[in-house]
Amino acid sequence: MNIAVAQSGGPTCAINASLLGVIKEALRNPEINTIFGAVNGIEGVIDDHLVNLKSAIRTNEDMELLRQTPSTVLGSCRYKLPPVEENSEVYKKITDCFDRHGIKAFFYIGGNDSMDTVAKLSAYFNKNNIDIKVMGVPKTIDNDLCETDHTPGFGSAAKYVATSIQEITRDSSVYSIKSVTIVEIMGRHAGWLAASSCTLHANGEVAPHLIYLPECDFSIEKFLEDIKKKLEVYKAVIVVVSEGIDLSKLDANLRSGQTDAFGHQFLNGVGKCLEGIVKDAFSCKVRSIELNVMQRCSSHISSRTDIDEAERIGSYAVKAMMAGHTGKMMAFKRILDMPYTVVIEPVDATLVANNEKFFPKEWINNEQNNIKDEALAYFLPLIEGEQVIKMQNGLPVHYKVGNILD
Repeated sequence: MNIAVAQSGGPTCAINASLLGVIKEALRNPEINTIFGAVNGIEGVIDDHLVNLKSAIRTNEDMELLRQTPSTVLGSCRYKLPPVEENSEVYKKITDCFDRHGIKAFFYIGGNDSMDTVAKLSAYFNKNNIDIKVMGVPKTIDNDLCETDHTPGFGSAAKYVATSIQEITRDSSVYSIKSVTIVEIMGRHAGWLAASSCTLHANGEVAPHLIYLPECDFSIEKFLEDIKKKLEVYKAVIVVVSEGIDLSKLDANLRSGQTDAFGHQFLNGVGKCLEGIVKDAFSCKVRSIELNVMQRCSSHISSRTDIDEAERIGSYAVKAMMAGHTGKMMAFKRILDMPYTVVIEPVDATLVANNEKFFPKEWINNEQNNIKDEALAYFLPLIEGEQVIKMQNGLPVHYKVGNILD
């Protein structure tokens, strides 16, 4: 048989490691012949834009570079597959593409929206007695996928966030004047990534002094009172805010009203908005920092655990497909925190599609402005270990996207 694999949604440091896991396991299986990559996610299947990954990734060096390269080497998309009742033609295009290339299994690496595609395609193939299996491989720095303990990409993003905030803390502490630094972290509805900055507390850091998540009601009056109390104790106060905290009552412009194909609202500058409010309230130095896409593409400080697990779960998706599974997403099930132990098992993609897993309320302190130490046992194993990065002229070497897409 031939197989196809695609990547979708927001890039991460680990998504190419999952792609590598699919490729390596396919190469180990004598029943699998050609490994196709679909360019720009499911759109590449619809448009019949496929590349032969065996030709593009030929050597062990190619594989090692792919493993350490951030972003999606196959390109990505945010295409919402419509219900078959609304547009059966697009399903026929997908089926025809697979038939032309002898593809009997499709692996989609992505988040909850991508699992919607997995679920819809699998249901369509089953209903029409089409012998094509569809498997989902999880990814997202938001860590908001249901049915899995965590997601590939999250551990590396959390490691980068915590490291950056530690460095920001060092920088902000050198002056004698009082200061407030607001660090805006990705997370539309779920605050996992912002919450993970609490890992600094495990090393004796007091910062971040305050952490605000979208899972909690946000009051600007309480926010200012929290900062006031911290400024009475600390010279430099570090505040972490998730981009998804709701300031719409304060500034309607923070919710533009525009949405993407999946109905997700575009967010605008929570950190910058709060910077202005804090400047007006306190006579001290105030700045906001938005880590932006660096959270998901800074592979130079990726988590070894994250990258290893990302490759492993891609491999397990191929194994599960060969065992007869379809319409599933591979998921991590945590057995122990210490020693950290997980197993990988398939779960129904329908349970993941269009759902979100929120940060547990029991790990948020009573004041709803920081994270309890109980969360550390969950977070710390995910950021452990360092990658040995191949360098050239003092810089990391990446697998060039053009090697596949040109």
